[in-house]
Amino acid sequence: MKILFKILLILFFTVKTVAAGEKDKYNYLWLDPDKSVYVLQNKEFETKNTFYTDIGFIRGISAKFQDVTGFKAELGYFINEEWAFEVFYNKYKNSNNEAFKSVQANNTIEPAVRRLTSTYGAMVIWSPFYGKINTFNKIYYFDWSFGVGIAKINTETNNKSVTQGDKVSTFDPESFTGPAFKSKLKFHINKNWNIGIEFQMHYYKAQGPIAAIPANWRANTDGILSIGFSF
Repeated sequence: MKILFKILLILFFTVKTVAAGEKDKYNYLWLDPDKSVYVLQNKEFETKNTFYTDIGFIRGISAKFQDVTGFKAELGYFINEEWAFEVFYNKYKNSNNEAFKSVQANNTIEPAVRRLTSTYGAMVIWSPFYGKINTFNKIYYFDWSFGVGIAKINTETNNKSVTQGDKVSTFDPESFTGPAFKSKLKFHINKNWNIGIEFQMHYYKAQGPIAAIPANWRANTDGILSIGFSF
């Protein structure tokens, strides 16, 4: 996930993105003050009135005591070049990591864990940036979008068994509703196919293992590598 984060930073600072309309005006210092130039930059892969579907591999990057993987499926529709509606479904697989096993070995009981099992919801997508990368005598086109919406978040937790002093955890199912956000870079292979790099975040309010402490807002962050099809 550190590699994906570095890729996003490099693209942000080195790649020239385009968010200007075709009639926007560009001023050049070497021109006379009373002259201006209009630059026409057509979007290579238009999205207006198109559907898209993505399937992706999830790697959880915020869980303290779990190694998290999974898959994501999404379906969306662009009503114009910048705005779309999207529905998504995430399924997670969890396994105890080294931090979990270390706490278990040193304290003879397992740490309190809340882990996601699945999420689903809907988002509004804003895609204001598009651009291109010139390399090895070939042009690669990309879009950069942002999403905000609401999600149903299904989890399971061992809070009850931990507070009772059980040596082996039993996980009870829970369900929450909260906001969801994402940022995604979509690299176009051709008119229909693309590869995506995405960060998705879910927020929900949940009770911890100590009942006397009020419920707090909690966050889950995923890195997602996907392949998509537009039609």
